[in-house]
Parts: sequence; structure tokens; C-alpha cells
Amino acid sequence: MDGELFPERVAWRPGPVITGHVVRLMDGYSREIRVRQPVLVAVLGTAGVVRVVLLLLASVLRAGAASGARRKWKELRKGPEFLVTPLRLRDGSGMLCEMEIHGHLPQSALEPADHVQVTVRSQKDAGLAPRVERIVNLTTGQLLTPRTPTLWSHLGPALLFQAGLGLLLIGAIATWLLFGR
Repeated sequence: MDGELFPERVAWRPGPVITGHVVRLMDGYSREIRVRQPVLVAVLGTAGVVRVVLLLLASVLRAGAASGARRKWKELRKGPEFLVTPLRLRDGSGMLCEMEIHGHLPQSALEPADHVQVTVRSQKDAGLAPRVERIVNLTTGQLLTPRTPTLWSHLGPALLFQAGLGLLLIGAIATWLLFGR
């Protein structure tokens, strides 16, 4: 039979652990993480309090505006993208299984015919193949854990630090207004 005319059925096994041989790493594509607006508004609002205080201090000291490289709302609203690489492997019973690797792996980490043990988890969207959480390459003895960007890494440590300071400042002002008089 011709493999192109009659392709082999691919299964999505729920796991949690699948052991088999790598058949094929398919071409990767990018997918975007959705950023929820209330979280973004809260972080930017509390960071804005610190920014206003710094601007007021800078104007009092006549040192110029306390501005840095700010990212626009549209840029922050658009979530970080990560690489999705479909992986096909044949398990011990001969079934062809497909799953998705989210994040980057070294190119030489997985080769066709490598014996692997994969830990998978189903995704929120039932129309997507299970997501790989961890790969143990039994052929080379490597433990591979793909990492994807998160909302917090997308916002960045500087903005989160500023938001934390803003939260402390709001708490201090609220405490002073409630108990200081």
C-alpha cells in the first residue's frame, strides 16, 4: 500500500506516560499565549502608581522625566509566542501516537528511532494533541524538559518589580489614611 494514499491512523493517547520509539519530529510552528486583560490592567495600574511618584519626584528635583523604555499596551496585550513541534512515536503495542512539544529543545536531543519515555498531559482544548511535559531519552540517557514562556516572563521583572512597589505604596497610603489620622 502507498503511505501517501492510505496514511496510518494516528492516536492521541492521554498518557500520563508513553514509552516508544521516535518516528518523526514534524516541522514546528508558533502559537501565542493569551493574556487576560484584568491581570494586565492590575499589573499596569499598580506599576503606574510608582511611575507617577517617580515623575513627581523628578519634577520636584528638576532632574528630568523618569522614563525608560516602555512597551505599549498593544504589545503587552499580545502574548508571548512559543514553538510547537508535533512529535510522532510508536508505542510498545505498535500504535502511532502524536503529541506536541511546547518550547525549544536542542536539535540533537531527539533522533528518529530513539527509545523514549514521554510524560504527557491533555490540553484545555480537546481538539489539540496531548502536550509533552517531560521526555526521557532512554537511548542517550538525557532528561528533556521543554519550557514555554509564561505571562510573568512576558511582562518582565522590571514591570513586575514596579507593580510590587506600587502595591506596597498603595497599601502604605491606605494604612496611613485608615489608621494614621
